[in-house]
Amino acid sequence: MKQRLLWKILVGFWITFFLMSQGIWLLFTLLRPVPEHTRAMARVSVSLAAAAIAFGGDRAFEAERAKWPEETRRQLVAAPALQPQSAEGTLATQLVKAPDGVAYRISYRVPPESGRGFFAIPKEILIVALVGGLLFSTILAWYLTRPISRMRDGFGRLAQGDFKLRLGPAMGRRRDEIADLAHHFDSMAIRLEELVAARDRLLADVSHELRTPLSRLNLAIGLARQDPAKLAVSLDRITLEAEKLDEMVGELLTLAKLESGHIRSDSYFSFLEVIKAVIKDACYEAAAKGITVSLAIEPEDEALEWLVRGDGKLMNRAVENIVRNALRYSPEGAEVTVTLQMRPGQFHLTVTDEGPGIADIAISSLFKPFGISADGFGFGLGLAIAQRAIAVNGGTITVRNRDQRGLEVAVMLPAAGTTGA
Repeated sequence: MKQRLLWKILVGFWITFFLMSQGIWLLFTLLRPVPEHTRAMARVSVSLAAAAIAFGGDRAFEAERAKWPEETRRQLVAAPALQPQSAEGTLATQLVKAPDGVAYRISYRVPPESGRGFFAIPKEILIVALVGGLLFSTILAWYLTRPISRMRDGFGRLAQGDFKLRLGPAMGRRRDEIADLAHHFDSMAIRLEELVAARDRLLADVSHELRTPLSRLNLAIGLARQDPAKLAVSLDRITLEAEKLDEMVGELLTLAKLESGHIRSDSYFSFLEVIKAVIKDACYEAAAKGITVSLAIEPEDEALEWLVRGDGKLMNRAVENIVRNALRYSPEGAEVTVTLQMRPGQFHLTVTDEGPGIADIAISSLFKPFGISADGFGFGLGLAIAQRAIAVNGGTITVRNRDQRGLEVAVMLPAAGTTGA
């Protein structure tokens, strides 16, 4: 790779050098003006030559011409007037008669430079350019290919599962696009490491969560075989555990679809109707624990439309998970408050409970699969699904501890027709 890049740089340098040098040389030779002192010298030389011919003919001219500098001798031409002469490069000319009556035309011409135009660069310049271009191309190729080779090796190690590799420190003080690319590589490696770790953790959590109901299933089957009189009780337990397994698998499938982005909808639904349906179902569960569920709507205007663009069933699932989570953590006799507000272009839903709350450092783990599975309340997928379902519908969800006691979950959804919808 390094040699190929070296020759590409070298050839490119030479093509550019050749075109630029030849263009400049051609323009210089064609467009440069003749200095005024050169024209004056040409006129003086022609006048002196004319005087010599008028006095003594061509012999006197040759004798006088021999005293002049070599360059002037080359450029001054005296020929019979009848002979045709080229006017190219002529700076001065004059007709004069010799004593023998022969007419001469004396011209001072600047002859075309040898090799003017293309390929007129002196060989010394070509040698210096060749050595300099080769040295420059070698250094530039080394400067570019060294970090590229490191990144090539880094991608190979990354493909083999080495997510600990970082290329940024190897760039040193380099501050260019290649250094930026190395830092982007590090960011990608960090993200891949996090994703693989999350996958492994998810598989471990799923295995752990599935093992518990499966163990109870096996226990119920064993009891049924040992004591046929308890067959009905064992079948009820088996049915219950099978439902839990089915529910868990359904939650996992929903989470997988949400994370892959396969769930999309361009339909519209009433956010208020979704909230009312969830509250209605939650009241049955809350009554068994002596918990009160209240709903506050601001403003209370039945003519208002609480339209949201998205998937109503998915939103129902998300709100249900939030409310059921509040019920699960609330003690007996507590109150769960659900508040729905309409703001310009947005709908705000707030669910508060009177439970124990959660440590601030652990709030971010609430939206991770099985992030709170160790507390004994379920298998920790509810808020993870809620967060992703709300995001699919263009909204956001935040969680904070209340000042007095309990947890507050806030959901924002864009109203239909707004930019976020």
